[in-house]
Amino acid sequence: MFDQYERDINYLRVSITDRCNLRCRYCMPKEGFSQIGHEDILRYEEIHRIVRVATKLGISKVRITGGEPLVRRGVVQFIAALRTIPELKDVSLTTNGILLDGFAGSLYEAGIRRINISLDSLDAEKYARITRGGDIRAVFRGIRKVREAGFSPIKINVVAIKDFNDDEVLDFARLTLSDPYQVRFIELMPLGHAGIESNGRYLSNAVVREKIETFLPLEPINGRGNGSDGPARIYRMKGGAGEIGFISPVSRHFCRSCNRLRLTADGQLRTCLLSDDETDLKGPLRAGCADGEIAALIATAIARKPEQHEISCHESHVKKCMKEMQKIGG
Repeated sequence: MFDQYERDINYLRVSITDRCNLRCRYCMPKEGFSQIGHEDILRYEEIHRIVRVATKLGISKVRITGGEPLVRRGVVQFIAALRTIPELKDVSLTTNGILLDGFAGSLYEAGIRRINISLDSLDAEKYARITRGGDIRAVFRGIRKVREAGFSPIKINVVAIKDFNDDEVLDFARLTLSDPYQVRFIELMPLGHAGIESNGRYLSNAVVREKIETFLPLEPINGRGNGSDGPARIYRMKGGAGEIGFISPVSRHFCRSCNRLRLTADGQLRTCLLSDDETDLKGPLRAGCADGEIAALIATAIARKPEQHEISCHESHVKKCMKEMQKIGG
């Protein structure tokens, strides 16, 4: 389905839980937040129904997110059920990797092939600090296990943070010389109170790229990659086995090509990550609405999708989207 700006909206990101086994500083405020009640979270059959209806409107790709999706019981069976929807061409997953070692085989059997793993430092102490207690060894075991299982592509998401991991940019980039990973540097976004707390830590991808090119020049490969790059600009260091991506929502808007919707764990449909405008799907669902009514709500939301977000790296005030990333879905 096309929106009013002629963008083909074919991608739905589905948060199945707001719960997480980490407390990343840019994602969650220091004092934490009140979790959504069990009864307020969409049931799997409700999510399945929304996805099935959305595919009739043109959605062909779904990414499962959280919180941390692997903490929700029954996630593998749910993914397998999604794979039975005929119009759905691709189902992928984003995870922090902590539980991935134990899930890799069953996720592959359920039909997942593409996986994104969040990893903001390669140093154990720094990783524990940014995640407020995470064990990086578990993530490394998970990465090794999904590679052994045959997942491809394996994307490693790195949020670039000034004075935290900017000294590790080359270490991450060098991973792609010997291993077929796609390391993606993502600009820090001003989301919620955690985003406000991180004010002043923003690092543009132009700076990240410049750091990498002091070591080796980058060759652009967009259009010759795996077809799942989305808003990332993709490069390769000469002779490298993997790729390097830059996702720059702040310094270089990709809104003109944005093809995605987001379904939050509590049943709200968002057409823009950086806008607080939402369409309630859970209420009508639980009131007994027909599939056609769900489709109409989704179509109306798509019609309201903004042309672009209003975030700018030149603004001094970051209060733009007040919902935490963990409540929206990554």
